[in-house]
Amino acid sequence: MENKPPFQDVIDSYFQATQGWFDAFQKPTQSTIFKSQVEDWSQLAQSVASNPTSILEQQMTWWNQQINLFNDCILSTSESTAKETDPRFRDESWSENPMYSYIKESYKLVCKSVLDTIGNTQDIEPEAKERLEFFARQFLNAMSPSNFITTNPEIMKLTLESNGENLIKGLDQLQKDMSKSVDMLNIRMTDSEAFVVGENVAATEGKVVFKNHLFELIQYQATTEEVYKRPMMLVPPFVNKYYIMDLNQRKSFVKWLVDQGHTVFMISWVNPDASYRDTDFGHYVIDGIIPALDAIEAQTGEREVNGLGYCIGGTLLTAAMAYLAGKRRKQRIKSATLLTTILDFQQPGELGIFINDPMISAIESQNNHQGYMDGRQMAVSFSLLRENSLYWNYYITNYLKGEKPVAFDLLHWNSDNTNVPASCHNQMLRQFYLENKLSQPNGIEIDGIGIDLTKVKSPTFFLSAIEDHIALWKGTFKGTDLLSGQNTFVLAESGHIAGPMNHADSTKYGYWTNDKVDTDADTWLETADKHTGSWWGHWQEWLDARNFSQKIEARVLEGELDAPGNYVKQRIEDVLNTQEESCHVA
Repeated sequence: MENKPPFQDVIDSYFQATQGWFDAFQKPTQSTIFKSQVEDWSQLAQSVASNPTSILEQQMTWWNQQINLFNDCILSTSESTAKETDPRFRDESWSENPMYSYIKESYKLVCKSVLDTIGNTQDIEPEAKERLEFFARQFLNAMSPSNFITTNPEIMKLTLESNGENLIKGLDQLQKDMSKSVDMLNIRMTDSEAFVVGENVAATEGKVVFKNHLFELIQYQATTEEVYKRPMMLVPPFVNKYYIMDLNQRKSFVKWLVDQGHTVFMISWVNPDASYRDTDFGHYVIDGIIPALDAIEAQTGEREVNGLGYCIGGTLLTAAMAYLAGKRRKQRIKSATLLTTILDFQQPGELGIFINDPMISAIESQNNHQGYMDGRQMAVSFSLLRENSLYWNYYITNYLKGEKPVAFDLLHWNSDNTNVPASCHNQMLRQFYLENKLSQPNGIEIDGIGIDLTKVKSPTFFLSAIEDHIALWKGTFKGTDLLSGQNTFVLAESGHIAGPMNHADSTKYGYWTNDKVDTDADTWLETADKHTGSWWGHWQEWLDARNFSQKIEARVLEGELDAPGNYVKQRIEDVLNTQEESCHVA
């Protein structure tokens, strides 16, 4: 028997994963980012060199601040009474211990100096400055003293008291996470073993009533004696699993809709592998939305539905409405509710740093090579838009403290990623984000039909979130200018998930309303009315006010209730492993 040193398996896995990440730098996306950074920092260096007096003044100011800081933290005997607001430094030792206090404050000073230098530079391109600020922030936050054992007093104390047991547990968790990561470390945010799809998440009773290669259609069991005559079709984003709207029975949006008397149908998208490489955005309309409408009609006899789309699902729903209008067919989606949905992609937020031709060309090349955009990689990218609260805090908890992640259904969903077909992801990046063609009449085509959003005349309810960092609310507000029907805009508190999925019984977050959408976003908010509680009840009133309230005897499902179906249970690792096995067999 081979006699391996302790933890040799963990160390071997670490170096294998590390080698894989070094190899990733040869991929088009990583090499393009590196090249872009070299060019941007060169611009900054040239700007600084052309104005040496200014940089010299900044350096002298910084040195003086460092000296004063050293005197205050190390030599002073008085304790600081200032309350620490940064969650990374809330442990008392960061303030009470002079050395750690100096490390903390010196780090903050460096961060401010670097970001101020970039921000105050006037003669570099705005796009380059945005990229510099983003990547500088990423580097500075990665180098935070809280992320290292010897410079984090809380971790140092824990390590000494446990005789390093925390680091042993952390190393084991790191090895497991690295084995499931691609290109970048995908840190576990929750205890994945605590949740089972179909049991304690995605557990609302229902039945798969239709299935094709792209989606399963779930009809949910009625819980009221009467239901609205017109069914409700929910279109989740195909970049995530649908059960963000059905996390648990206490706060499930799906369960609430059923309890209000809606006959609810949910589209559950497949988790694609490389065989879906040619599936583009239009296929999600032609092979997704349209067959779903037909299946709903077959189940209920109703040709018309109320549609609700979340994030890119809302973009897809709106494109389907424009497609039907372009074919001069009677509109089957009689009302639309768009949750955090972008129709005008001119304001992509911090995602904009990746929206340029060289970067998109590199992503296209990588997507075309593997046939899909790996959802795990995309999830890390979104997490790094809020790196301290969605990435490094879990790094510290999992790997330095050695604590097992807590069981949290929302974070379980956030870690249950979905791939996107190469053609679809490429099209969205180039035609939507870079060229903003969806907002242009006939800017894109679906099955030969020009998509003109101005032909959408159904009443539309826009719901956005004020702290949304993925779909900026001022950008989503522009969608009200593109559709020709009666548009209503409501703004929820919180972010991309907590804002829309704020249960009707919750008073944690409120929302703003204002009937005047023919103005700019800032003016709309300044003159809006603030309400406490969830927007759900307000939305139901909006539906009823538009004569969508006719009711009939409840539609009761017969036979086996097999929701949530199979597609939602497909995890990326299983999908890709099955693909590899099929290739080996072939």
